[in-house]
Amino acid sequence: MDTVLITGTTSGIGAAFAEKFAREGNNLILVSRNADKLRRQQADLQSRYHVSIEYISCDLAEDGVAELITEKIRQLGLLVDVLINNAGFNEVGYFTDTHLSKELNMIQVHIKVLTSLTKLFLPGMIDRGHGRILNVGSTGAYMPCPCDTVYAATKAYVLSFSNGLYQELKGTGVTVTCLCPGATQTLFASKANIDNTLLFKFFVMQPEDVASIGYKSLMKGKRTTTAGLYNKLLVLSSKLLPISIINPIAQWMFKE
Repeated sequence: MDTVLITGTTSGIGAAFAEKFAREGNNLILVSRNADKLRRQQADLQSRYHVSIEYISCDLAEDGVAELITEKIRQLGLLVDVLINNAGFNEVGYFTDTHLSKELNMIQVHIKVLTSLTKLFLPGMIDRGHGRILNVGSTGAYMPCPCDTVYAATKAYVLSFSNGLYQELKGTGVTVTCLCPGATQTLFASKANIDNTLLFKFFVMQPEDVASIGYKSLMKGKRTTTAGLYNKLLVLSSKLLPISIINPIAQWMFKE
């Protein structure tokens, strides 16, 4: 039985991950902003799966939050065996029209917090010779995305960081997996006002399916995995076609 720390758990892929790990008999530490939702999620998962569920309510966009999470877990007397860096959001539009504050918060959550939590929990995993880390990237990690420039750039960091760390950790008993979903039916799209775009009209996956793919890949110790056949083809095309073709197509997908 492992103790699994998951960020961004109260909806979407994070909630699906929490459900999956609890169903498999793992103890969970849930991290999200909304304390009321976390309490309901804790009670629900504990009653159905009879595992231990702790939660930490905090805003990942705030400075020092990774250290805060680490200290609260230390106070609980817990060790993290599996880290799921799932939390994320988007700010879509032409770069000259988007909000700098939201983009800086995105960089904080997608890059700084993900890196910090990995840095803080990885040494313990290595010392124990056992651990798994899953970082949620995006198909956008494989290509520049006009009208989604900052988001795609942060996910490119997640992919590159995970790939490099995977190699470093060979032989330690710890693995790193980067899960790259495409369009998924969650609150993510509506919060970013892109649920009516072409990107979310076709081949949209359910969060439970994405989490299941991520879980299986994590358990197998895979380096990267792209969720869904359509998304695999999309990533393949981004590697084969020149950027002069990929860029206009990516921009077109954000039209309503």
